[in-house]
Amino acid sequence: MEEVAPPSPAAEGKSVLHGRYELGRVLGRGTFAKVYLARNLRTGKSVAMKVVGKEKVIRVGMMEQVKREISVMKMVTHPNIVELHEVMATRSKIFFAMELVRGGELFSRIARAGRLREETARHYFRQLISAVDFCHSRGVYHRDLKPENLLLDDVGNLKVADFGLSAFADHVRSDGLLHTTCGTPAYVAPEVIGKNGYDGARADLWSCGVILFVLLAGFLPFQDDNLVSMYKKIHRGDFRCPPWFSSEARRVVTKLLDPNPSTRITVAKLVETPWFKKSPILKPVFAPASASASAAAAAEEKGKKETEEPQRLNAFHLISLSEGFDLSPLFEQGRGRREEGMRFATREPTSGVISRLEGVASRAEGRYRVTKSGATGVRLEGEELGRKGRLAVAAEFFTVAPSVLVVDVRKDAGDSLEYRNFCSDELRPALKDIVWPASDSQTTTTV
Repeated sequence: MEEVAPPSPAAEGKSVLHGRYELGRVLGRGTFAKVYLARNLRTGKSVAMKVVGKEKVIRVGMMEQVKREISVMKMVTHPNIVELHEVMATRSKIFFAMELVRGGELFSRIARAGRLREETARHYFRQLISAVDFCHSRGVYHRDLKPENLLLDDVGNLKVADFGLSAFADHVRSDGLLHTTCGTPAYVAPEVIGKNGYDGARADLWSCGVILFVLLAGFLPFQDDNLVSMYKKIHRGDFRCPPWFSSEARRVVTKLLDPNPSTRITVAKLVETPWFKKSPILKPVFAPASASASAAAAAEEKGKKETEEPQRLNAFHLISLSEGFDLSPLFEQGRGRREEGMRFATREPTSGVISRLEGVASRAEGRYRVTKSGATGVRLEGEELGRKGRLAVAAEFFTVAPSVLVVDVRKDAGDSLEYRNFCSDELRPALKDIVWPASDSQTTTTV
């Protein structure tokens, strides 16, 4: 590949990366990376270009962490998570073209304001839980949630960033738990410090509890100049809510900061609490993966039509979707196959596929409703509780050619066995006649 040197801050001209991105000024610097303002020359859209030096990363043994971050960010496409557009590389550098989030860190807003009004804190907290719950539904645990890793876009929506310390469900040991101690001390769950193993989802919820406390109070719940003393406070759950906390907010924080992970509140119960559901949402908050959480935003979605054009697949997407050219082992070492789902090509237009899915939803047992999912997809969500909550199935559409659509279907929430039964009994029969196989013998691809 052609080697491209990023511009220095003082450079008068602008470098062009791979003929596609014009690199501008430096937005930020880290130990191993710089972030530049960049512009996509084809679309004119501004992005944040993170440039990582391979040599430095390899020297400190962090290449696996970089690969994991790439893999995670391609999996977790969600309105409240910073989007990774594409990854490029030269002989010495890796380039991440990422969503440009202009509003800065949520931490900076807290530092300026001291603390947030309760309704504002609830608005951001809902979006945080939406993103975290979605990650957990994909088997991804962030493990470093804190206000510094929460960004705000130019209209004030929260975006979760920095998945460098994240873990997959496949990283658990035979005891079903994660064992790597990581995270920021003031936000880390007591069981993570204990080194006896921990559930990634419950540990993330503890961190969410610390974040909620900080949003409402303007300071940390567990503070001490001595790190050992602070850890002892964390293990005991030794904190006090300020007097300005409402009684409902106090109860939510206490349930989240329960030092016993087995009795700590879950997302499904959290989103049903009066405090979480209280008052109108200030701005549209996108639905989390769990069915209960999605109820908070259902009113915003009701009646909307799918008007966006399906995303056109570039080479990166085609490679990642192709069964024969699956490069996921490069970025998902030890994970095996990605989560189950099904994918098929069709000559049916997007509106036709959506009509089929709406038909499935109306006929299927358990009653399903169809809502918009992201910019180029729909979501079928059951109204009856299953073994692991309500089943939800997401379908995303991609244009391969003017008359060919690729539909990617996967479980978005609920039990895997119930999902497989739904696909075999309801979904496949309803879509069978619109599937366009590549040959007479080839049918729907299952992954």
